[in-house]
Amino acid sequence: MNVAGREGELRVAAGECLLRRVDWGSAEHAVCVLTEAGRVHARFAITHTAAGFADLAHRLAKLGDAELVPVAIERPDGRLVDSLLEAGHPVVPVKSNAIKAWRDAEVLSGAKSDPGDAEVIAEYLRLRRGRLDAARPFSAHTRALRTIVRTRDDVVHLRVRATNMLASLLDVFWPGARHLFKDVESPIALEFLTRYPTPASAAHLGEKRMAAFCSKHGYSGRRSAAELVERLRRAPAGVTDEVQTEAGRDAVIALVAVLRTLGSVKKDLDRSAATHLNEHPDGHIFASLPRSGQVSAAQILAEWGDSRDAFDGPDAIAALAGIAPVTKASGKHHAVSYRWACNKRFRQALVTFADNSRHESPWAADIYQRARARGMDHPHAIRVLARAWVRVIYRCWLNHEPYRPELHGGAARFNATLAA
Repeated sequence: MNVAGREGELRVAAGECLLRRVDWGSAEHAVCVLTEAGRVHARFAITHTAAGFADLAHRLAKLGDAELVPVAIERPDGRLVDSLLEAGHPVVPVKSNAIKAWRDAEVLSGAKSDPGDAEVIAEYLRLRRGRLDAARPFSAHTRALRTIVRTRDDVVHLRVRATNMLASLLDVFWPGARHLFKDVESPIALEFLTRYPTPASAAHLGEKRMAAFCSKHGYSGRRSAAELVERLRRAPAGVTDEVQTEAGRDAVIALVAVLRTLGSVKKDLDRSAATHLNEHPDGHIFASLPRSGQVSAAQILAEWGDSRDAFDGPDAIAALAGIAPVTKASGKHHAVSYRWACNKRFRQALVTFADNSRHESPWAADIYQRARARGMDHPHAIRVLARAWVRVIYRCWLNHEPYRPELHGGAARFNATLAA
């Protein structure tokens, strides 16, 4: 459930007689209880407060034992969902797109309200209960790791956005500073813009001053001070109007401050992710993968989870991560296409690891090269390699053992072929 105002749907089944659903809101949740025949047994609302949660738990307790009262909801996270899981209620996540299509088919008038949505979701769960799986709650270690990793990923996205904003500003305001160093968000580039935020401030910057600046800030690039000064002078002239210069300086300094803060925050989160990875019971498994790195291993584990009964095999994990294709067949038509519906964070983590692994593992490099030889482009070949890695990781994960190349049958056979 999302406390930020998006609607989520929750519905409960008690034994063979009652079905219940809660409509998520930012301040109040609408609840509908249906009988097995589909008749409304009760409607009520709870507030998004401790008292409201307690009231819901009390009402749910009247329906039967917690393990016999499953809950269906569009978004299986949030404090209300946590309280339901902690109370022992199975939480059944349902897709919002499926609910929308179901509502459109059931409510022909197009009318929409929280109590009405509650009944729609209850009916959906009542009729499709056998095809829906209850969510498996993550351990505290996994929830902590996922919080850190996802926050870090969001910070990285913010940093990319701020970098693009600064680059766009410099293209208009001061093109010379835009391309002076390789990366506009690098520490040396940010130091330069702090010292020289406008074209006017660098008007008298010569080779000696540039050399002193580079020495002071430990510039390790391959370009000499003379080359850097020449780059500034060759670039198109920047804005020199006094009013525009003042505004440009303020904007540059502001974006530099944002990038510095985000860079510092990212480093702190990197350290935190590494710490939580080392504390996780399964951390050693993912950290043992070739070229995984601590951050990449943490990203994979955070999305993979630690519930060993949540997946019936590696193919289910590959589908969740979007690295398994989707087959569409009808009559004479048969097509295999890219899987769009998936955990995109999971997919990014796995393909990043797979791409890195081929530079250390000969087995991984061979799978990638054979995929390319069959005509696949780079992203497709990397997904094929990632799917192969999922099978290997799944076995290590089930056995609670780190990855060891000598025990990996495929790698051992490939290495034996190379030796022969």
